[in-house]
This record gives sequence, C-alpha cells and structure tokens, in this order.
Amino acid sequence: VKEGEKFRVECVDWTGGQIKNNDSSDDVKNVDLSQVHYLSGPITVEGAQPGDLLKVEFLNLGALDDDEWGFTGTFAKENGGGFLTDHFPKATKACWDIDGIYCSSRHIPGVKFAGLIHPGLIGTAPSEELLKMWNEREATLVAEEGTDAEKTLCGCLATRPLACLPEAKGAMLGKLGHFVEKSGKDDEWDMVASEAARTVPGRENGGNCDIKNLSRGCTVYFPVFVEGANLSMGDMHFSQGDGEVSFCG
Repeated sequence: VKEGEKFRVECVDWTGGQIKNNDSSDDVKNVDLSQVHYLSGPITVEGAQPGDLLKVEFLNLGALDDDEWGFTGTFAKENGGGFLTDHFPKATKACWDIDGIYCSSRHIPGVKFAGLIHPGLIGTAPSEELLKMWNEREATLVAEEGTDAEKTLCGCLATRPLACLPEAKGAMLGKLGHFVEKSGKDDEWDMVASEAARTVPGRENGGNCDIKNLSRGCTVYFPVFVEGANLSMGDMHFSQGDGEVSFCG
C-alpha cells in the first residue's frame, strides 16, 4: 500500500477455523494451539524504512458479511487452560451472534451486550538481528524452567511458560505454505520454521497485545525494522478485557 492509503484487511479467526458454530465444546477441548495465531499480511508500506515509525489508523472494524458470529471458550486444563483453570478445568464453549455493535448467545440466554471490536494481534516484521535476539532471549527463559532461576510458578500453579520457541508443528509461513503440506518436505520451509517467531508473546514489534481500546478511531504507532514495515494483524475480538487474562474472548 502507499503512505496514507485506505485499505481493508480480512482475517480468519485466530485458530484457522478450528472452532465451529455448533453446540459441542469438543472442538475447544481438542483445539491445536500450536497453530495460533493465523494472521493477515504482511502488508508492505511503500517508503517505510528501518528506524521509521509506522502510523496506523483504525477507521472501522467489524464482522465479515455472512460470518457474524464468535465464541468464548474455557480451554481444558490439559490443553492450556486459562486464568482460573484450577477452578474450571473442563472445556466449555458459548457461541455468540453478532448484530451490529451487539451480541447475544443461545448458550447464555437473556444476555446481550455491546462489544468493542479490536485486533488482539497487530505488528510489524522483525529484522534478522531482532529475530535472533528474540530467540536467544526466549531460549534462556526456557532453559531456566525447573531450576532455581525459573521466573514462573509453573511448579505450583497451572500457569503458562514464559516463552514459546520456534516450532515447525503448526507453523503457517505465508506464501511458503502451511505445516501440513510443507513440514519435512521442503528445505526452505523447514529452515524458516526452525527460527520463525511464535506469535503468542507480544514483543518490540507490537504483536499479541490484546488492548481492548485499540478499536475504531484509534491511532497506533509501530517501529519499523525492515524495508516496507511488513504489517500483519489478526486474532480479532468482538469483546475482551485487556491482556486476555481469561485467555479467550
């Protein structure tokens, strides 16, 4: 796109369509979280150079035509869980019908509320140098697990690890292809997957920020690390609290 150009971005849901609009929570129970997040992009901005700031304005956000629904879920404790997974260890799901700014659910009758639509994940691409820094930094955190230097309560509580290292299983590498078709069959794909950053943590480029007020009318600035910026986004939320504390919305 050109600087100052208005453009539309269409996104699939963060799981790549694994969760269905039905009355069973089995898909939430068995969701393959190695595949998240599915993003749209990268979008090259003409003239953007490393060291610049990329200004992004949100003019409108909403559901795609004929796809006006969403879900909330409680993930099974053995498959990631959530903030209160020790109290609610089983998978649950509620599907919501979106009608303008409001939503309601057949699974939670009598409830209707206005959402604040926002992308859970948006950011620019890292440079080769920054990607190397991420992988070294996060590998150090993983190496500390189970030692006195560990910086998480994983040994006491069902909390998440502090880092998600590159993993070929579940990787979606844009034009290079999806892990189902490419893993172990394409040398270039395997090389990129071995060092590609997982999208779970937020980092210096933006990323998985889950800021509920990042909605219509907002302006956000991202650092540019590569020529063209390479902006990507996805993980759209109709409504969710800051930081995705409960893990799903």
